[in-house]
Amino acid sequence: MTQTVPVLMYHHVSPVEGMITSSVANFEDNLKWLSKRGYRSLTSDEFAGHLEGRPVPPRSILITFDDGYLDNWVYAYPLMQRYGFTGIIFLVTSWIGDGPVRPHLGQNALPETPSHHDCEDRIEQGRADEVMLRWSEIEAMRADGVFEFHSHTHTHTRWDLGPEKAAKNEHMARELADSRRTLQERLGGVSQHFCWPQGYFDEDYIHLAQEAGFRYLYTTQPFGQNKAGSDPARIHRIAVRNTTGNSVGRRIVVAAHPLIGPVFNRFKLWKRNRRRAA
Repeated sequence: MTQTVPVLMYHHVSPVEGMITSSVANFEDNLKWLSKRGYRSLTSDEFAGHLEGRPVPPRSILITFDDGYLDNWVYAYPLMQRYGFTGIIFLVTSWIGDGPVRPHLGQNALPETPSHHDCEDRIEQGRADEVMLRWSEIEAMRADGVFEFHSHTHTHTRWDLGPEKAAKNEHMARELADSRRTLQERLGGVSQHFCWPQGYFDEDYIHLAQEAGFRYLYTTQPFGQNKAGSDPARIHRIAVRNTTGNSVGRRIVVAAHPLIGPVFNRFKLWKRNRRRAA
């Protein structure tokens, strides 16, 4: 039967509680569960090859992080390195600044890693450097081979909302161009992998992303299977909240199962559509 590769979606790993934040202990437990059961994390190239029909190891996953928060460097990176996993960080390029690397887990005087809501407030106040990665930290993680870095637009704006929605396509085209230019200038290249800001996309946006040179488009939609021959413009991801390795593991096993997975996905989609219609 055709193999499915589950894609995990994280945002924060931090001792500070908050929306879409995994505690440091739970994130380590996630990695322990994967390691003990012989799972292997794929690179973006390997995952793209899988979608195109090239073989990957039986227990393969893809680990992704959205936005590029400082806690990805302080906590996620050293733990990923310790357990031998690799991952992808989708960067909001206008939020990334310059400066020296800051301490991470295993070193002294760790920097503050605020809650998601606090991060949003500080970014809005022009204080993104307090909560986001720096290019120096990105370069260090990339040099170690632990994380790859791809586009998540330039400003993370939902242009389909508010007074600018009539010009959303023009704004998105500019976002894509600005993000690509920044990644080219700072990292020396841009991949074909892209993640939608706040999970929103439509057919216009897909066309714009493909025109800009992006082929593999990552959604926040969990109820589908990433198999050989699947649409690369609709990559499904499982949102991992603050939960244990056993909990994440059960979700991974269900997502990858050739028979149970599709039934589970159809049931969850039916439930969601029924709630919306109520």
